[in-house]
Amino acid sequence: MEKTFQLEIITPERQFYTGQVESLVLPALDGEYGVLPGHEPVVTAVEPGEARFKVDGTWHNVIVTQGFAEITSEYAVVLVSTAERPEEIDAARAQRAKERAEERLRQHESRREYFRSKAALARANARLHGSSRKMS
Repeated sequence: MEKTFQLEIITPERQFYTGQVESLVLPALDGEYGVLPGHEPVVTAVEPGEARFKVDGTWHNVIVTQGFAEITSEYAVVLVSTAERPEEIDAARAQRAKERAEERLRQHESRREYFRSKAALARANARLHGSSRKMS
């Protein structure tokens, strides 16, 4: 059995990461979803939060928003709206985005605006959590 697998993390703006990894952990609807080499094929939803992958024994954190992951025994492709390293996050800007999203939720706009505000709030919370972990 292989000790690594190919990982690609892709956003609409850039190819965030491509390379061999030892393991991957993704934020999912019901918690964290772990992937090791030889994983069974699956397609799963990715939720806003902190993903991490291990390269040469070192964990690397990435803050992601919603998307999907295709996983096989030899590779994983993670397609997300955004992916950022913790050190790329402006915590003050993320805090302002969180406050705006919370205010829009309190205003009870249309159903569409409600879901957009919920998504914005989830992204802001993920970014704030990630910005507090700039150690990786």
